[in-house]
Amino acid sequence: MSGDRYYIEDQHAVHFLTFTVVEWIDVFTRKEYKYIITDALNYCIDEKGLECYAWVLMSNHMHLVVRTKSPFKLSEFIRDFKKFTSKKIVKTIQETNESRREWLMHKFEFAAKTTGRAEQFKFWQDSNHPICLEGGGERLRQRIDYTHQNPVKQMIVANPEDYLFSSACDYCGKQGLVKVSVGY
Repeated sequence: MSGDRYYIEDQHAVHFLTFTVVEWIDVFTRKEYKYIITDALNYCIDEKGLECYAWVLMSNHMHLVVRTKSPFKLSEFIRDFKKFTSKKIVKTIQETNESRREWLMHKFEFAAKTTGRAEQFKFWQDSNHPICLEGGGERLRQRIDYTHQNPVKQMIVANPEDYLFSSACDYCGKQGLVKVSVGY
């Protein structure tokens, strides 16, 4: 993506991705916005050839370990996922009783104007920092662990599997909010 030194060479390889809200704004503090993300991930798994091995949603960013099955492309997933979730979250902010509505909308509007990369509002940063993990092994395990440890490092939970908006519970034999493919 624009401004990102990283790029996706193999559209069907497993990648570690990071999506960050513009200016690192803490948007995902409300459950309504969090469920937009989980619903969109599940839709992409069911309809867009996405395989998700790990994910975590933090207050202002998310990490994913994913790949897409042919004929779908990872870059298309990223584009469509960001576009859909951006529009849906902005619309939800506008339509709900959001105490920070004016401030948030100003920030998203300003980001759109300054980058010139969105029509009216820009929610996600352009970069997604894709790191290819093809071949599995230790690199894959490290990224899955890193993903699951985010809420622990931020002192939100003591154990990764206790964080609801993560795939860590799937790796402990429980069913999480997103249809995760455990293992590789």
